[in-house]
Amino acid sequence: MTALRPRRLMPLLEILAPLAALLVVAVSYRVVTASGKPEIPISPTVVALLLGANLLSFMVLMVLAARRVALHRAARSGLGGRARLHVRLVAFFSLIATAPTLLVVIFASLLFQLGTEFWFSDKATVVLRSSERVAQAYVTESKERLLGDILAMSGDLRSALSATTIDDPRFAPFFARQVAYRGLSESAIISVDRAGTPQLIALANLDKRPLDKRLPPETLPFLAGGQPRITAAAGDRIEGTILLDAASRTYLYISRQSDRNVLAQAARARSALGDYVATVDRARALQLRFNILLMIIALAILGIAIWVAMTVADRLVRPVNDLVAAARRVAAGDLSARVHIDPSPDEIGTLGSAFNRMTRKLGEQTGALVAANSQLESRSAFIEAVLSGVTAGVISVDADRRITLVNPSARAMLALEEPVDGLPLADISPELHHILDAGDREAVVQIVIAGEPRTLSVRSVAAEGARVLTFDDITQRLADQRRAAWADVARRIAHEIKNPLTPIQLAAERLQRRYGKEISSDPGVFERLTATIVRQVGDMRRIVDEFSSFARMPKPAFREEAIVDIARQAMFLQEVAHPSISFSLDSEGMTPTMVCDRRQLGQALTNLVKNAVEAIEENPAQHAPGVIAMTIRVAERRLRIVLADNGPGLPPERERLTEPYMTTRKRGTGLGLAIVRKIVEDHLGTLALRDRPGGGTMVEMDFDLEALGSLAVEGEDRAGTAAEEAKFPELKRSGTG
Repeated sequence: MTALRPRRLMPLLEILAPLAALLVVAVSYRVVTASGKPEIPISPTVVALLLGANLLSFMVLMVLAARRVALHRAARSGLGGRARLHVRLVAFFSLIATAPTLLVVIFASLLFQLGTEFWFSDKATVVLRSSERVAQAYVTESKERLLGDILAMSGDLRSALSATTIDDPRFAPFFARQVAYRGLSESAIISVDRAGTPQLIALANLDKRPLDKRLPPETLPFLAGGQPRITAAAGDRIEGTILLDAASRTYLYISRQSDRNVLAQAARARSALGDYVATVDRARALQLRFNILLMIIALAILGIAIWVAMTVADRLVRPVNDLVAAARRVAAGDLSARVHIDPSPDEIGTLGSAFNRMTRKLGEQTGALVAANSQLESRSAFIEAVLSGVTAGVISVDADRRITLVNPSARAMLALEEPVDGLPLADISPELHHILDAGDREAVVQIVIAGEPRTLSVRSVAAEGARVLTFDDITQRLADQRRAAWADVARRIAHEIKNPLTPIQLAAERLQRRYGKEISSDPGVFERLTATIVRQVGDMRRIVDEFSSFARMPKPAFREEAIVDIARQAMFLQEVAHPSISFSLDSEGMTPTMVCDRRQLGQALTNLVKNAVEAIEENPAQHAPGVIAMTIRVAERRLRIVLADNGPGLPPERERLTEPYMTTRKRGTGLGLAIVRKIVEDHLGTLALRDRPGGGTMVEMDFDLEALGSLAVEGEDRAGTAAEEAKFPELKRSGTG
């Protein structure tokens, strides 16, 4: 049933195709004759659709006719009705010629129409009219300026003539100044007698043009009404005339030189606008002629393609079967297949020779490819082994910046869990992608991974059209450098400030003791001032002590301690001082031990609890009772201490809170969290600041109990050495250390 479908479809198509072609022609005629005014071009999209529909219908008719001819020629061949290669080649060549021809013609039509659409659109008219208006605007502005000058000057002259006469020697300099002040090119006072003859009374910079050109007789009735006349008819200047005195029929003439090119441009703009309007009237006719010509050329191309297809089919039918059989053997994997070559040097013989060369080279190249693939696989395995062992992250991208290789270190640094091969680098890390855009070979970038900022030192290298990025995580290195720098600053500040504090305090106390009873005027003020000095010196000493503690943090003495006791003591000290805040300690009934420095760890916990208390007390929006909860958990040889409060929460610059001298409170020194972090890191732990669910802050400290256990032995050795040195001081003096 399936094999019979094409035989039933083709006769039906041969009947429907002519009817469809007639319908398309009728619809096209209707659209062309009914689409608006004749001078308005049809929409390029509509014309392209009509052109495509007509062209496609006529192409189908030509292909069907060529198929019918090919069937007759196949029936006369030796294979009879089974020789379908003629028909298939004709159909194939026709389709090959039809599709690109149709696309090219439609594209050419759209390109031409869209390219010329502007010139037949309202925008072009606006452009031409705007250019004409611009030129006219210049003339209009010049006329308006001259109008203002002639009105003002005529008023000044009337005022002057009311007090004197034109024959007065003072009038000529006054008239010249009027011309000079207003930047006029020419000026004259002209009198017209009863016969209509103009006579020159006064002038300034007047050229040789006759007076009747400056004051045409036909303009006298208009000027008699007192209105000025401004014109640009001279072509190189703007002229103005106004009645100065009606009784004596005296007129004032002025002019100002203007750009001859601009005045001529205004005339050319009007001429161009007229030519454009005439062209627009023929726009639709030009549009239809062009598209009809395109359709004729396309049909001619298709006819040539069909003729070529029939000619080629005749020559290919005979030897093509041998080629098909040999090709099937090659497809089955037999690369030794060869075809018999006709001794005549024609295209088929060339094709046979090319086929034989192809199969021979395929055999050679297949062997070479197998060897090359084996070598590539061994090299790839070696490279992967090398990259998996380096600590630096390595990412390779192709020319389109899609990832081709990521080593394990890069996956760990960028927290990549899913496969990323083939993905754009910009989707994985926009910061690394920006380095490629900037073209930098080396750069330091800041990225955020899992909510934590990281600093990477990146190096970019080009390799055969691809790029290889290598990067190291230098976050900790930079933090260590900053802490070392701050420690040096703290040591210097403590050294410079601590020395004068004691003399200041002693001097204030001595003043208070020695002269407190001798002060007769305002003894209370003296007492408060000296007490203030003593108190402020005490505050400064406390700050300096914090500086000193941060700068000279002692090396911890590791011993096995009960961590719950240390935490309970830190909580108890604050609980007694702040009864309004609810304190809780949860260790699930366990009493875990940890190798640590009891004093330092207690100091760290005390600082954290103190920070939580201050955050709650200094929060103006704190309405609910303050709550501070500490939990201690042990799992998989790791001990975690979490301190949570319901205070205001962390500020936006939370990642910098553990840096020295970074504080958000008014009286803070910024050293508390820096000291806590130093103590935690000395205990091989990690410190994290997070938001508490429901509001507030959570501080998490995580310690590796197994790693700390190895430090207990070293701590005992150091403690024994210290005891020996204390017992025998001469050992320390005579030793090396």
